[in-house]
Amino acid sequence: MSIKIRKTQNTLTMILAGGQGTRLMPLSKERAKPAVPFGGRYRIIDFVLSNLINSGFHKIKVLTQFRSESLTRHLSLAWYLPPMLGYFIESVPPQMKIGSDWYKGSADAVYQNLNLIEDKGYDRVCIFGADHIYKMDLSQIMDFHNLKSADLTIATIPVPINMASSFGVVEVNSDWRVIGFEEKPKEPKPMPDNPDMALISMGNYIFNSDTIIENVRKDSKEESEHDFGKNIIPAMIKKDNVFAYSFYENNVPGMSEEERGYWRDVGDIDAYWSANMDLVTVAPVFNLYNEHWPIRTYYHPLPPAKFVFANKERGRIGAATDSLVSEGCIISGGEVENCILSPRVRVNSYSHVTDSILMEGVNIGRYAKVKRAVIDKFVNIPPNFEIGYDIEKDRKRFYVSPAGIVVIPKNAIL
Repeated sequence: MSIKIRKTQNTLTMILAGGQGTRLMPLSKERAKPAVPFGGRYRIIDFVLSNLINSGFHKIKVLTQFRSESLTRHLSLAWYLPPMLGYFIESVPPQMKIGSDWYKGSADAVYQNLNLIEDKGYDRVCIFGADHIYKMDLSQIMDFHNLKSADLTIATIPVPINMASSFGVVEVNSDWRVIGFEEKPKEPKPMPDNPDMALISMGNYIFNSDTIIENVRKDSKEESEHDFGKNIIPAMIKKDNVFAYSFYENNVPGMSEEERGYWRDVGDIDAYWSANMDLVTVAPVFNLYNEHWPIRTYYHPLPPAKFVFANKERGRIGAATDSLVSEGCIISGGEVENCILSPRVRVNSYSHVTDSILMEGVNIGRYAKVKRAVIDKFVNIPPNFEIGYDIEKDRKRFYVSPAGIVVIPKNAIL
């Protein structure tokens, strides 16, 4: 029987939440990408934070930068941990303690905050992204890290090779030691046993603290992009023990076999819309209803969702099918199909909404028709208005994604 050696109590996690998220515009126009709503009642950052808390990692610094106000507010409302137990989730904006520059890259963000690691003498440092949808028991990757006596462990997952150019591509030997790493290559190298797939980095790392301190300090003195994927990892492969952890080996309590390996990068509108739609199928691959692995967030003090009118003769029926409907919503004689509704959405009589994401406070007017759209907060759709039925017309007014998803920005006046 193997003995698991877990070192979570003296581990610091840094969540990189400072990117601009330009590919998710216009949803990221006024907020940081990790603060973009997802799945009705969550923010994207809630998924990595839930994974950490469920795994027993309770010392977390969130490194923010661009458009961080709503993200910081969400963290203060939703993610308070008891300091009496030495727990914390704290937002850390750029301190500029070592110069006047903003973060110049992911490695520079850590370098500018090395005092957070050194002052407390942490043994391990987890560096995690804030913009992916997945479930992971981090204690298992920590076990792997310790078992391999690794200096750095990279969480990895195979993807179709035609998608791999958007990620860091990892090469490993039979022992899962990393022997090659290339950030966003034009021609990704396939996995040896599957030429149709490439092994990519999930952007989640476990470092020994002395290793990360040494490497980001060294990188800070060099001409580089100060990026983990482009600079730190390739340099470490040559001299340190760098291993890859297979995400498919991770077992989350209550997880179905179909959910194993589910990981989505919601970096652009089409990926964001598709990942949301994954939640509303009859048997969703990504299950929000797993009581053994709760996804946590802020709970609005709102009344339950309400569905009113059942006048079949006049077609005035308040109904929602294959949809997630959050608290405070009122479906007042309109029809909702295959949609995600955030809190306080109102769908008025004779309107029809399909395949769409409606964020907080959206109002759908009478007889309006909406399909394949993302409507940001506090937008009022006028009566008889149509979205998604004439894409060329929509392009003149709104952003339309390559897959034809219409996006209406926050507070837009129509």
